[in-house]
Order: sequence, then structure tokens, then C-alpha cells
Amino acid sequence: MRIAPGIRLGYRRNEGAGTWNVLCADGTGGSWLKRIAIADDHEDADGKTIMDFWQAIEFARKLARATDGVNDAERPATVKEALEAYRRDLVARDGNEANATVLLNHISPGLAARPVSMLTPKEIRAFRDGLIATGITKATVNRYMKALVACLNLAARLDDRITNMKAWKLSALPDATEARNVILIDDQVRTVVAGAYEIEHAFGLLVETLAVTGPRVSQAARLTVGDLLLDRLMMPPSRKGSKKKHAEKRPIPIPLGLAAKLRTAAGDRPAHARLLLRSDNKPWGPSAHARPFGRAAKAAGLDPDVVTIYALRHSSIVRQLLAGVPTRVVAAHHDTSVPQLEKHYSK
Repeated sequence: MRIAPGIRLGYRRNEGAGTWNVLCADGTGGSWLKRIAIADDHEDADGKTIMDFWQAIEFARKLARATDGVNDAERPATVKEALEAYRRDLVARDGNEANATVLLNHISPGLAARPVSMLTPKEIRAFRDGLIATGITKATVNRYMKALVACLNLAARLDDRITNMKAWKLSALPDATEARNVILIDDQVRTVVAGAYEIEHAFGLLVETLAVTGPRVSQAARLTVGDLLLDRLMMPPSRKGSKKKHAEKRPIPIPLGLAAKLRTAAGDRPAHARLLLRSDNKPWGPSAHARPFGRAAKAAGLDPDVVTIYALRHSSIVRQLLAGVPTRVVAAHHDTSVPQLEKHYSK
């Protein structure tokens, strides 16, 4: 029955005692449903776990409006709230919060307001198919869906009332492996580095560091002043993978000339400060390098739509393999595995 605008109280009859449920509109065309108490069919109401009709009405109103001492945490989490909680969890675990924020940019208002406990396989599949319809590659769709599953699993671990985990157990899209490892010869790498310095010294320093050491951009961006030693960098591990990685940093040798440039750029900043900064002294974000690198690639006579900054990593890996460096050493140097090298770089 309707007990207030957008709020309904429901009674479900069971074999034993019935239950009271509140159904509340979320203001965006959706709604959420929550069982609030056992009905007083066989036992006297206590106003907490067992409620009579009038107590259920009062509690349902308070819960739906989150007023009068009813904690908002008692309301089932929506997909948007679950993503925001997932982002905070990633930050706390030194993970990549972009795995959550990128999903916030793709979910519709209706799905965002949908309670996690009410999600259905049809809705999850529709979200995935919607991503494909926008032209996103299958590999990227699989990556987004993996992040969404991690987010919803976290929500389920935090709320025992979420029991519909099967709703988001979709198989990964087949034939989604991307083989876009663009390899540059050494002269091309040197030309790109020189072009990056012409754009901006801070950007050139980032590009040269990536070209010499071959990490992911996110790894280089997290280097601290204390990671710079006499002739090497203590490279932090990447944030890829679902298993918790050791926080141990790996020593990567660098030329003395690059070490001197980095030491000059570090100045008198403390050891915990970021080593590589933009010209405005802000850290390098996930996409801050994209446009300037496109300019550097174009200046080097390369197609910026084909050659991205990750070509420096691919080229570093291939350079070492062709030089006869043991595959296991190349894998450790670049924070990957021998099977991954065999899969993507055998050719």
C-alpha cells in the first residue's frame, strides 16, 4: 500500500511469519526494495526485528527519507554508490581509481540509481552490449566489465542482503585480445624523445624515462625522489592484476646522463615527493600525456593515431629480447611475465 509519495509498504506472506518490505522510488524512474522486519503474525512486536503494521509504516517512512536517526547505510546501495565505494577502496589500497571513475562516465542514470541487490542478468548484459554499441573495443569492454564485477562483489561483501551475485557473472567476450604492439627502431625512439623535449622539458623527461626503462606510464608517474639512486631507478610495481602484488620495487639501470637530469629536476624536494612532475608541478595523470605525445610522434614523422606512448614500452621489451637478454630478466624488468612476453612479442 502507498504510505507516502514514492513510498510503499509491502507484506509478504510466508510459511511462517510474514515480512514487511519497503519499496521506494529513487526519483530517476527507478526504485529500490528492502525487507525491513518480520511481521507480528506469531510473536509480539518489539519495534526492531518484529513489527506490527503501524511500526512498519513509521520505519518505512524514516528509512526511505533517511531521517529521524535512520542511518543511510541501512538503505541498499545503488550501483553509483557501489562504484564510489569501490573507488575509495582502490585509493585506500593504492590501486588505480580510474577503474571505477571510468565506469561512472558510462553508466546510465537509471542503472546508476538501481540498487545492487535488485540487479538482473538482463541489465548487466544490456550495459555490456551498450558499451559495444559505442564502438569500444572488445578488449576494453572486457576490462570495464571486470572492474564492474569487482565493484559489485565488494558491495556484496559489505552487505549480506545482496545475494544476487549470479546476475553479474557474464563470460568475457571472445577474440578480444588486442595485438597492437607498435615497435619503433632506436632512431625513431631518439627522435620522439627529442621532439618531446622541444614541446616541454618536463614532458621530455617523462618520455626519456619511459623510453629508457620501459615501464607503464602509471609506474613512472609514481616514482618518488627517493627512488632515484646513482645509476638506477627503483621502479614501483604496476597496479595490474587482481591478486595483491608485493610492494617491492625493482632496480632498473639508467644512464648517468638521465640520472643527472632527474636529479636536477628533483631539486630539493623531499624523498617522498613525486620525481616526475608536469610543468605546473602536478603529477602525471592517466591521460595528460596523450596530446603532447601525439605532437611529438607527428614531429618524428609517425602516425599519432598508431604510435602511442606505450610504443616506448613495447620497443624497450623488443630491444632487450633482440639483444639476447634472458626472457625471465626482460619480464621482471618490465613487470610482466614470460607467458605474456611469449604471447605478445614472439613475432
